[in-house]
Amino acid sequence: MLMGGLKRLEYRGYDSAGVAIVDDDGAIETAKRAGKLKVLADELAANPLHAGRTGIGHTRWATHGGPTDRNAHPHLGDEGRLALIHNGIIENFSELKQELEAEGHTFESETDTEVAAVLLGREVRRTGDLREAFRATVGRLEGAFTLLAVHRDAPGLVVGARRNSPLVIGLGEGENFFGSDVAAFVEYTKRAVAIGQDQIVAITADDVVVTDFDGVPVEVEPFEVAWDASAAEKGGWSSFMRKEVSEQPEAVANTIRGRIVEGEVHIPELESFGDDELRGIRRITIVACGTASYAGLVAKYAIEQWARVPVEVELSHEFRYREPVIDDTTLVLSISQSGETMDTLMAVKYAREQGARTISICNTQGATIPRESDAVVYTHAGPEVAVASTKAFVAQITALYLFGLHLARVRGTLSREALTEALTELQEIPAKIETVLGESERVAQLAHWMADTRSVLFLGRHVGFPIALEGALKLKELAYIHAEGFAAGELKHGPIALIEPGQPVFVVVPSPRGSASLHPKVVSNIQEIRARGARVIAIAEAGDAAVLPFADEVIRIPLAAPLFEPLLAVVPLQVFAMELSQAKGLDVDQPRNLAKSVTVE
Repeated sequence: MLMGGLKRLEYRGYDSAGVAIVDDDGAIETAKRAGKLKVLADELAANPLHAGRTGIGHTRWATHGGPTDRNAHPHLGDEGRLALIHNGIIENFSELKQELEAEGHTFESETDTEVAAVLLGREVRRTGDLREAFRATVGRLEGAFTLLAVHRDAPGLVVGARRNSPLVIGLGEGENFFGSDVAAFVEYTKRAVAIGQDQIVAITADDVVVTDFDGVPVEVEPFEVAWDASAAEKGGWSSFMRKEVSEQPEAVANTIRGRIVEGEVHIPELESFGDDELRGIRRITIVACGTASYAGLVAKYAIEQWARVPVEVELSHEFRYREPVIDDTTLVLSISQSGETMDTLMAVKYAREQGARTISICNTQGATIPRESDAVVYTHAGPEVAVASTKAFVAQITALYLFGLHLARVRGTLSREALTEALTELQEIPAKIETVLGESERVAQLAHWMADTRSVLFLGRHVGFPIALEGALKLKELAYIHAEGFAAGELKHGPIALIEPGQPVFVVVPSPRGSASLHPKVVSNIQEIRARGARVIAIAEAGDAAVLPFADEVIRIPLAAPLFEPLLAVVPLQVFAMELSQAKGLDVDQPRNLAKSVTVE
């Protein structure tokens, strides 16, 4: 059961893994190994632990101390009578470690987690009660943490706590579960409870007790997980990423479903925002990291054009540290697939402290960022397991476009005809993505021919610029080669110096049907780099003949209105990165040094 849960959570960290079992006699046994989960599975197959009905397990993304057997979790305290696992960073671990060493305690690892284990063991010896000791321990810790612990003197009990790091409970029949994501236990139950900030939970097979850090009882409200365990399995696909790329039409369709009613946008989650309040918004700030920030950059063009509100896109980890000017006329839109991205969570909290209203775009029920926001627009992409985001990205753009059209309707900045036309375009996107996927064999061939490529550049203009950035990011994440995205208009301001004979350059070509006449400018860019020996791969709409004389390869996407082309143009770039990674023999689902959900700052 533990290993199955860890397998579904391995995307969160795969430097090492470990489990601790409390057997029916109260003895604690542990096994932990550096490397991916299979290393631990092989160890357990060769040297099984005793049977037990209480246990904890962990997959690690290293922060303090390298990925070694010794640094893997669980860590022990109270002379091996206690086992503890931890997500996050304990910022005051050094002072606590010095205090414990002064008392004669010794440490086996380089981790901050072992400090918490030893501290908890000391408190158990002092109080004689695991729950009371746990409250005393978390009160001493600073930083971000989710902790779970078991003790041999309480064989049917697991205690947990969270601060700025995810924790959910699965409510079963005669069994209960902890997980950092519902995927850990959805095979056994779809009833879940999200744990709030600074709360402690004690679970047994038949009971769940939630309190705050002071021991005051907390009321919780269960929710139903909207997907089943099969959604988080490969289902015969060679990789999770390949499966998730194929699921993009469904992800977009599910995000739209129920939100377009009789030709108008209807987003029930935004009913708490009255029309007068939305009309009073003077500025929108989008906060996000990585791929999510590029979804925000795409949406900036659409929201400004449709709703006539200025939009700025900020990296979450830069936002609050520069003391931004925000007030009650500012709407802060956060984007996070997991809803647990620590930098984005801190940005949302800061925005609320400054009086701004907040809406989150999120793919995960019960996550922290939606709970910290005034409202949430869920994407319905289903679980995304591959570390490199694909279907969540297109679902995020879809949700942001729905919000932009909703805002335009409220503010009266789009005619009914224009609104209907945009909604029709959006509803046609799933079928068009299906068409792109059906014609991706040529992209796969290109990737395999270019397996030895050391550098790839990406160019785009307008909404194509964020797609160029996203194409470069995917290649960096998956193939570990130099890749950069540029605004095509910047080419002559420096980046053209990078062009040399044979340099591959992907160009996202805007539609020649666009009113801004960007198409001839980008064709000129193609001529400039081709004249200097670049190998040009153009992403262009069907029927665009103007690029043919100047591009070495043309990858076609179906006709769509210019603002909707990013949802199509990104797909070949995702496929290219995935195929190039696999051609190099790399792990496309679990790229080196990366984790799916970054839950530390």
